[in-house]
Amino acid sequence: MIYIHIFIMAGVTYLVRMLPMVIFKKKIESNFIKSFLYYVPYAVLGSMTFPAIFTSTSSLYSAIAGTIVAIVLAFREKSLLTVALSSCLVVYIAEWILRLTNLL
Repeated sequence: MIYIHIFIMAGVTYLVRMLPMVIFKKKIESNFIKSFLYYVPYAVLGSMTFPAIFTSTSSLYSAIAGTIVAIVLAFREKSLLTVALSSCLVVYIAEWILRLTNLL
């Protein structure tokens, strides 16, 4: 049974990578399609990670605090490492404060 699952996953993965090469044989000229394809990975990544932000912490308040810090630093064009570490630190501090005040 495990081999069937492996073959199905391999087939789906191969189709996703192979179909664009078969369908789009010429260079894409449309600016709309180019910009759409450029932003698809960011949209998919955002739609996968954003809901997980609010369920990965012990409290919604700490998740909101970390998200606000991450958004502010991202808009100020800080590096990915700076944004990630700062938001993690803010979540840690917020949860520590919430535990001290017994709100968590």
